[in-house]
Amino acid sequence: MPFDRGSITFSMFELSGDIPENFAEMFAASKAGTLDSVTAEPQIGWVTGHHLLDTNIDEGSAQCGGSYYLTLRQAVRKIPASLLNALCRREEQSFLAANPGRDYVSGKDKKRIKEDVIERHINKMPPALSGVSMVLEPHDKFLYLGTGSQSQIDLFIENFYKVTKMEPLQLTPALILEREFQTTCAAFPALKLNDSPVIPADPQVGRDFLTWLLYYSESVGKLTFENNEFDIMLEAPLVLLDENEARGAGETTVKKGDSPLRGAEVKAALEVGKKLKKAKFTLTRDDNSVWCGTFDADNFVFGSFKLPEGEEMNPDEIFADRVRALATFRQVLIEYFKLYASAMLADRDAVEGAMREWISSREAI
Repeated sequence: MPFDRGSITFSMFELSGDIPENFAEMFAASKAGTLDSVTAEPQIGWVTGHHLLDTNIDEGSAQCGGSYYLTLRQAVRKIPASLLNALCRREEQSFLAANPGRDYVSGKDKKRIKEDVIERHINKMPPALSGVSMVLEPHDKFLYLGTGSQSQIDLFIENFYKVTKMEPLQLTPALILEREFQTTCAAFPALKLNDSPVIPADPQVGRDFLTWLLYYSESVGKLTFENNEFDIMLEAPLVLLDENEARGAGETTVKKGDSPLRGAEVKAALEVGKKLKKAKFTLTRDDNSVWCGTFDADNFVFGSFKLPEGEEMNPDEIFADRVRALATFRQVLIEYFKLYASAMLADRDAVEGAMREWISSREAI
């Protein structure tokens, strides 16, 4: 997904170690192959962030606005399912006509016919291209990846490591707790919203944080960072989950409507201890800059994300401005999480007491 325009879906990663001086050359050595060489097996390689056909990777083309902007491209030839079925069916009918003693095609023959059809027709199909873009800030040693799909994240990390021998570490509660508080998710106190004796089998720090963020947004909201005041607001659509119920059974989804966060559904869900898994949010800065999107607390992935609109500039300046806005969002998000973690580590009972009082006093329209 491109970072140079429009809304984006992304995840964030920290890099350990220094960025090699020959960084662009390393990716150029693993650039994507020619389209003529694409087969039915996926071809994976690197291109610049400008477009999926730009395999000319050097220090200039690999950068935009002072950041590295590259894409892991996948190319494969596929026969559309409907066409493949039709071609196979035609060959099966020809097979039966050539064998008058047969009134059906065996599974073994069907497999052979399909393999033969693919072999004869696959190179007539145009290559299908897809890619996952990354933006790497060399000075901050931080990387933004244009996907929230775990399979795509895993594929990217595998191929990024092959090139650089550096393993990106995804920004999650576990990473922040380790970096800022020298603790782990397992040792971190779980948030309890009621007096139920049941302890979650698999506590989710991300959900606890997002639920606290709803409370904080309605009670305080504001945060000062680098001499700027930020304010956050959560809104529907949102998803609340009971961590102890069967998958799907304990889920409450609240969609758009009149005062959805004040609806009886949300109050009832919070009262029984459900936590926020996903919500839409809007972050504002005192200079009227606005960030908004959806926050998936389980994966720390952000979707339909819109950045503050910058001034009309040349493409490099626009890109640099967007990357700076991403960095600001990342830093402010971490500050909100640090507020939550500090409060929980200092006095969990006080945090839970305040949140329970907030839940009981919420209006339910």
